[in-house]
Amino acid sequence: MKRWKTTAPPGASVLFVCMGNICRSPTAEGVFRDVAGRSGLGEVLHIDSAGTGDWHVGAAPDRRAIAAARRRGYDLSALRARQVEPADFARFGWILAMDRQNLRALEALRPPEFPGHVGLLLAVAPDLGVDEVPDPYYGGPEGFENVLDLVEQASMALLTRVRAGLGER
Repeated sequence: MKRWKTTAPPGASVLFVCMGNICRSPTAEGVFRDVAGRSGLGEVLHIDSAGTGDWHVGAAPDRRAIAAARRRGYDLSALRARQVEPADFARFGWILAMDRQNLRALEALRPPEFPGHVGLLLAVAPDLGVDEVPDPYYGGPEGFENVLDLVEQASMALLTRVRAGLGER
């Protein structure tokens, strides 16, 4: 699985961000990669994930996230956690946090000249009625299923926005 595709224009690059990059953001990355691939944009888009914290750098996603994703046909096993870095604001046009706490951390890192979009992932899907993807780390399997439910729906809405930004319909 390719994680870096440097030829993507800024509007065709998406970074998903959570706290440790082992539950929510790698799930969003895996789901969005699949959605983009099925739409024919898999080779055009640069898609990645990162965490605002450094606790899990280099680690695979949480085994429960991998298992929940696998049950729905997504493979997260090759992904490895990394921490958000200032250079991400030059590499990505869309930087999407899973919750407000991580959004605040991103806003603190955001350079004033950053021309892209920094926001909450679920803001692209207001019909969901929630704006944060809850952290499933300390809960049971139902939390990981809920993350997938939210991310799958948001990914379709995000693809529509990204595609429109690329001049496609």
